[in-house]
Amino acid sequence: MNNEKSKFKMNENTVIGRNAVLELLKSGKEIENIIVAKGEHEGTILKIIAQAREKGIVIKNADRKKLDFLSAGANHQGVAAVIPEREYDSVEDILAYAKKKNEKPFIIICDEIEDSRNLGAIIRTAEASGAHGIIIPKRRNAGLNFAVAKTSCGALEHIKIAKVSNLNSTIEKLKKNNILVYAADMDGEPWCKTDFSGGVALVAGSEGKGVGKLVKSNCDAVVSLPMLGKVNSLNASVAAGVIMYEIARQRLGL
Repeated sequence: MNNEKSKFKMNENTVIGRNAVLELLKSGKEIENIIVAKGEHEGTILKIIAQAREKGIVIKNADRKKLDFLSAGANHQGVAAVIPEREYDSVEDILAYAKKKNEKPFIIICDEIEDSRNLGAIIRTAEASGAHGIIIPKRRNAGLNFAVAKTSCGALEHIKIAKVSNLNSTIEKLKKNNILVYAADMDGEPWCKTDFSGGVALVAGSEGKGVGKLVKSNCDAVVSLPMLGKVNSLNASVAAGVIMYEIARQRLGL
């Protein structure tokens, strides 16, 4: 491998090396996030960080071991950029799709789902249960990476997914479109006694904290599943899946 090629490596969704990441930033292509090795904050890295912040791209600090893993041992020079597996849609795209199908909107909102496998499973179930789209926040949430694509088992290519800067303002937008927003969390109304026949957005919370306090307060109602065992919570994708299929059941009149 010559010196020029050793400066970077590009695979399906990862670009490594300082010059390569700078060129990617110039290209205007969508970037999920940029990962910078801890302690690497000098020279070209500072330029990358500045340009990323200017574009609103999430910057993550990580141990060099993570970058070593992402680059499969190639010379990453302390930086890597992750490209989404596919382009994002907009919230308007999701609403337009529901209108085109002459159906009341059925949307899933992910509030800080950081486990890629959970997000992939939610995407898979959402597509199977007839949801029109999924909304994820720009920060503190898994993006459309390889693990998400793999876990979704192909569903990623068949459902609209929007990434937004502010979930609360997005919730307000949905409400203005006659969509009721439900948080899936503890101490709410039983999931099976809730009327989901209208426009619905279901908020699935993070694995550890559940739905955030502010997001929860902006929801129209909270729906819960019964917890009969000694463990007081369910996996995020499992809980969301049960409620998604209750929404689907009601819409199908079963």
